[in-house]
Amino acid sequence: PAETMAAFAPRNAGIVGLEWYAPAAFVAQASLEREDGCDGKYRVGLGQEAMGFADDREDVASMLLTACARLLETYAVDPRTVGRLEVGTETLTDKSKSVKTTLLTLFPENHRDVEGATIINACYGGTAALLNAVAWVESSAWEPGQVAIVVCGDVAVYEKGPARPSGGCGAVAILIGADAPLVLEPKRATCALDVWDFYKPSCTPSEYARVDGRLSQKCYLKCVDACWRGLRAKTSADETSLDAFAHFVFHAPYNKLVRKGFARLALPLTPDDAETLLPAATASLAASFRETTATTQAISSYSDASLDDKALDAALREATRGLYETKVAPSTAIPRHVGNTYTASVFCGLVSLVASRKLRPDDRVLLFSYGSGALSTMYSLRVRSTGSALETLVAALESTLEPRLSARREASAAEFHAALTLRERCAAWQGDKGDMTASTNGGASAFVPVGTVPPLAPGTFYLASIDDKCRRVYDQVPTESP
Repeated sequence: PAETMAAFAPRNAGIVGLEWYAPAAFVAQASLEREDGCDGKYRVGLGQEAMGFADDREDVASMLLTACARLLETYAVDPRTVGRLEVGTETLTDKSKSVKTTLLTLFPENHRDVEGATIINACYGGTAALLNAVAWVESSAWEPGQVAIVVCGDVAVYEKGPARPSGGCGAVAILIGADAPLVLEPKRATCALDVWDFYKPSCTPSEYARVDGRLSQKCYLKCVDACWRGLRAKTSADETSLDAFAHFVFHAPYNKLVRKGFARLALPLTPDDAETLLPAATASLAASFRETTATTQAISSYSDASLDDKALDAALREATRGLYETKVAPSTAIPRHVGNTYTASVFCGLVSLVASRKLRPDDRVLLFSYGSGALSTMYSLRVRSTGSALETLVAALESTLEPRLSARREASAAEFHAALTLRERCAAWQGDKGDMTASTNGGASAFVPVGTVPPLAPGTFYLASIDDKCRRVYDQVPTESP
């Protein structure tokens, strides 16, 4: 009956818990700058400090296993209450078998009524999984007491060259349920494009993507503009403005692009609000904008044309510098020190923000997710004063962020490149589809990882071997040393 369904209808669906994983090794961007003879290019030009990486002992499934296991333990989740498990990743270990199914090893064998699959669309899969999970909690399929889990993460690696310093890797696991401390608000806006800014052809076993960096940056900013306009069109000016949100979290390929994206939110959306939205420091830009866009219909074309305007970009970033420091910077800790985690990137930002203890009850947080190809969505979370649930979430992340980042071992640039060479060896072996040769694995019938730097942290899952049928076997470092 309708009355019964209404009585059990979940309220305030959203994020109940967050956990994260970053590899035990990192390379400082300063080391890569010294190697490439370009002091400041990666720390200033990209805005990055360090980059996490893994050798052939870890793949995306092992990282997601670690993150998911941490979530189950940190929030004392009974696996039998998980009715939906959804994964977002673009790093495939198999073209057919879903990484989601690998995560089922963390659940009891007698609990297999678990919906969800793996979603693939560059860096956007994690957000798609989140929206699906919340929709499931709000649907008639949900039953009281059930929760959903979203796990997302990637290994972002590039061939040696200008793109390599913008890599990274890591994972985030998200607990979704009713009466959440971070509630997903109903209004959101999406921009979908058909572009080839970043892609991985299926004809090659390589982990390395084909990237048009300039086009990808332009598409990212174009989607920021379109989503912001779309959200403004669906809400009132009071609901969607720079003042309406306490914090902003952006997908972070590199920090400089986050700064550029946030600055675009200061662009006017109608000819009449040029002077009110653009800061006083850019009054001349406001006047130019009014002259250029006589009608609201011209806004979109103006925005597209301005994507290449370096003077406008610099002026907007300078004008929004103060707002960036208070509203965006708290969400950049993990992305700046771990690097691009693709599907987990925006959620690494959210983890950083929550851990900073900057959130207050009734704060609203705007998130922007982007995946090349391209899909993007701008959506918001509202902070609820839920007592112990909110404090549990904050305390769990505050207690792990700095200790985990500090516990990592700094590797040299040479060790970093050597680790990626091991990953290339693994990809080449699997690409041979069973043709084991001396050049790939010493003639062995199974692939066994050989990486040793650095030791994996207790509780970390790792790739133990790949058999002659390309089936992967995982193991876990003991949670406590003997």
